Amino acid sequence: MPGVIFPDQQEILNVAIIGSGLGGLSAAIALRRQGHAVTIYERYDFGGEVGASLSVASNGSRLLQQWDVDIKAAKPVVLRSLIMHDWATGEITSTYDLGDYRAKFGTDYNNFHRIDLHNVLKQTAVQEQGKGTPCKLEVWHKAVEIDPEGGLITFENGKKVVADVIIAADGIRSLARLQMGITPKFVASTSCCYRCIISADRLRQLGLEEYLNNNAIEFWGGYGINKIVLSACSDNNVVSCYCFYPAELNDVREDGWNLSTTPANLVKTFPGLDPKLHSLFINAEDIKMWRLYNHDPYPYWAKGKCALLGDAAHPMVPDQSQGACMAIEDAGALGIIFSPKYGHLQVNERLKLYEMTRKERATRVQSASGRARTDLSERIGWSSSTDRPGKLTIEEICGYDIHAHVAQLAEQL
Repeated sequence: MPGVIFPDQQEILNVAIIGSGLGGLSAAIALRRQGHAVTIYERYDFGGEVGASLSVASNGSRLLQQWDVDIKAAKPVVLRSLIMHDWATGEITSTYDLGDYRAKFGTDYNNFHRIDLHNVLKQTAVQEQGKGTPCKLEVWHKAVEIDPEGGLITFENGKKVVADVIIAADGIRSLARLQMGITPKFVASTSCCYRCIISADRLRQLGLEEYLNNNAIEFWGGYGINKIVLSACSDNNVVSCYCFYPAELNDVREDGWNLSTTPANLVKTFPGLDPKLHSLFINAEDIKMWRLYNHDPYPYWAKGKCALLGDAAHPMVPDQSQGACMAIEDAGALGIIFSPKYGHLQVNERLKLYEMTRKERATRVQSASGRARTDLSERIGWSSSTDRPGKLTIEEICGYDIHAHVAQLAEQL
């Protein structure tokens, strides 16, 4: 077949990945599977993943399966439905049954604890077993300067490395983005979010074990700023909540999503809410505040030998539950594009194809997430293109064929 380099002709590239979060590790695995030599550079001694539940729909889970990630080891809860509750009473007002989700989309709809998934991805990237050369993980390597054209990274510890490809998975405050000449435009959201977890044992003591076994993402509110999103994860041993509220209530100005607060503050923020949730909140653990921002799409994602991935490329509010899936899709696109099938392309051409594949779709999800922040009818599952043409739908997201999309766009090159 013209233009195809067969596997024994694959050029092995030296790939540097900046950041060992979920997106960086996913990219490392995807590129390892294609035979490349991958080094992950982490600024601290570990990726430092924090947080609560994290849903990975079929568009992400399909790629995890293709990479031979041991999904069961990450202790997912398989989601069966979306449930809407009355804000004040907690009564169920509507249910979206996911039905034959696996038959329709090819995988389960998996709900993980973020730390469980992060640990499995890290192990998959660096372990000896599995296809490809094990990735190297270099900790205490904080990048301070990047030359996208030359592929040069300078670290705070004085080390310098040159790579054939640099994948910048360095988060919402990406250094690489700035070094590529992109100045982000963003504003603070009118919303903030608490996140918290509670153990299965404590829920049983409180008589709230119903939330452990519903195999659902459950919602209170969502039409306006106030919204509670609850789901079980970690083999049904943990229930996680994301609790959205008007930013002016406590005027959180510090950046990040790891600011501690108290159960009393959490309860006080939501007067008139379902008493069962108040009981859960007052007994919750690891309660953190999370400042939200709205970012304009960036003009480009790739320059020279460097490309952005995940939050560095397309930060979004979490209201479509697609932030992690978009980062996994980014990694999936890189794995496909840096396979032998596209070996006739130069690195800069491959990264251009990556941007072409990912930018429009991720920007569409980013925009739809912003609309869903205060309108639950915009969220996939609840959304329908029949009530507003152009709405993001579950079929568009979960039925996505990334291999076909890359192949179609490659023809344009």
